[in-house]
Amino acid sequence: MTIQWFPGHMAKARRQVTEKLKLVDIIFELVDARIPYSSRNPMIDEIIQHKPRIVLLNKADMADKEITTEWIRYFKDQGITALAINSQAGTGLKPIVTEAKRLLQDKFDRYKAKGVKPRAIRAMIVGIPNAGKSTLINRLHGKNIAKTGNMPGVTKAQQWIKVGNELELLDTPGILWPKFEDQEVGLKLAVTGAIKDAILNMDDVAVYALKYLGNTYPDRVRERFGLEGIPEDVVEMFDKIGLARGFKQGKEIDYDKVAETVIREIRAEKLGPLSFERPSDFESSELE
Repeated sequence: MTIQWFPGHMAKARRQVTEKLKLVDIIFELVDARIPYSSRNPMIDEIIQHKPRIVLLNKADMADKEITTEWIRYFKDQGITALAINSQAGTGLKPIVTEAKRLLQDKFDRYKAKGVKPRAIRAMIVGIPNAGKSTLINRLHGKNIAKTGNMPGVTKAQQWIKVGNELELLDTPGILWPKFEDQEVGLKLAVTGAIKDAILNMDDVAVYALKYLGNTYPDRVRERFGLEGIPEDVVEMFDKIGLARGFKQGKEIDYDKVAETVIREIRAEKLGPLSFERPSDFESSELE
């Protein structure tokens, strides 16, 4: 299966990010903690260049905690601050402003030395679709309705969201790259729900997921789907899951139903917290 998806609004979103970059002090790059490499947009590095950033590993509750720790260590080795968060539950958010202040301390000290009046940190949140940007913004500004308004030098169409007195956020549309050079990246995004199911062949996505999980989390796969062992042949695995769940059309296994169930239960955390990649899976040149 070849996954390619680059709607016109994605190209527009890239232009918007580039245009707004000069207005912000720091970038909050939101990625999926289950697939931190695959959910990073390769265009972001090119666009933001040397702008300070914090990588936010969102949905950390859905990821393997041990592997998330490996990713935080990896980013630290690259000189990038990474934080594990859960925007849905609102956990892990307090350190975001603290770390932003630390990264921007020198810049704001220079402003102070020049007699510039102190102001809130201006940040832009970027990430691929379904990374959880809107949820994060809602959590950061709390129960009160976010106040938005035009700022000097900003066109009327651009609205800032105030988060207390210390932070102002500029949201951006989700950006996805023009094509997936590595089809496995596309499959990981598909499994975790970053791509609309309507444009996917769910059988292919489920095959990938079962192969990966069968090798990485075999005990969980056996327990969840009632298997005595993990068959090497994925068709046999589909058959066994279909029989265990009673997914039959006449005498035949309903493979579509099996695929739909596998993907739905992975996303619903029925197999527990899962990570689909770790730093050691890649060559350092790939990651960099």
